[in-house]
Amino acid sequence: MGIEFTAIDFETANGFRGSPCAVGLSKVRDGRIVDEAHWLMRPPAGHDHFDWRNVRIHGISPEMVAAQPRFGDLFPEIGAFIGDDVLVAHNAAFDMGVIRSGQEVSGIAGPAYNYSCTVVLSRRNYSLPSYSLPFVAEAAGVPLVNHHDAVEDARACAGIMIDIARMNNAGSLEELASIQRLPLSTQDAYVPGMNEVSKATRGALARGAAAVRTGPSGWPDEGLNPPANGAADPANPLYGQTVVFTGTLGMPRPQAKERAAWLGAQPASTVTRRTTVLVVGDGFVASDLRNGRVTGKARRVLDLHERGQRIEVLSEAEFLQMTEGRWPVDSP
Repeated sequence: MGIEFTAIDFETANGFRGSPCAVGLSKVRDGRIVDEAHWLMRPPAGHDHFDWRNVRIHGISPEMVAAQPRFGDLFPEIGAFIGDDVLVAHNAAFDMGVIRSGQEVSGIAGPAYNYSCTVVLSRRNYSLPSYSLPFVAEAAGVPLVNHHDAVEDARACAGIMIDIARMNNAGSLEELASIQRLPLSTQDAYVPGMNEVSKATRGALARGAAAVRTGPSGWPDEGLNPPANGAADPANPLYGQTVVFTGTLGMPRPQAKERAAWLGAQPASTVTRRTTVLVVGDGFVASDLRNGRVTGKARRVLDLHERGQRIEVLSEAEFLQMTEGRWPVDSP
């Protein structure tokens, strides 16, 4: 039967995971992509505000989806394409969260899914300064021209998983999980009215769609480094990491540290031999590592990486995806 799964990638209208505006899927059979699907969609009602920062990332505007069905109307087709497959995504906690929050705010049921994350697996199988999808796709020999085009990202994710399975001589995802000692994760089925809604959805409902503020918050003092939450979910890509922040994000640095610690990461204030993740603000994207647009801490990371220390560099957007976060402020 060989390697088989469906790779999935969502783009969202704003910082809430339950605001999908596009999805791409790549179906793999016997280690080859055999089918693909892509949909534009309107996010669920009440959560369809388009944040300009999301639009800047993926290029999808409200006008582009105005005539499209909403997520709740499209989900039966999306689910039919997935079938009983294991889902694979790059930062799978985000994409699985999109499915769950989208179901919750749309009031629709959904099945359970087993899934695997290529960010987590990539950290174990490649040595890179960033595990952003373009960096890992290049390492895997997978073409990726239009990053944040949902179907291209899903195709790249599929290629990465195929390459990792090949590197490990694994004949199935289950065998790969055994070799890597990283069991497949499971997202339980959702039935409206019977299952409690997720934390991300509770937060979105409490804030309301009108909770859009203006004006940058800037960085206050470095703040304390709270202890990592030992009871956090080990499947989250930040679990067990030592995280340092640099540059200006849209939230106070102590708040960013609290978010990371809650998910099982240990925040720190300076880059050392213990550092495993650096989160860079100031509009940083992974390609900046190649053109030199980096902070002093990021340059220190690149130096350590050349000496053999494995440190991952994340953008603010990637950090927010991993922490179920929203853009804290909507700048003018």
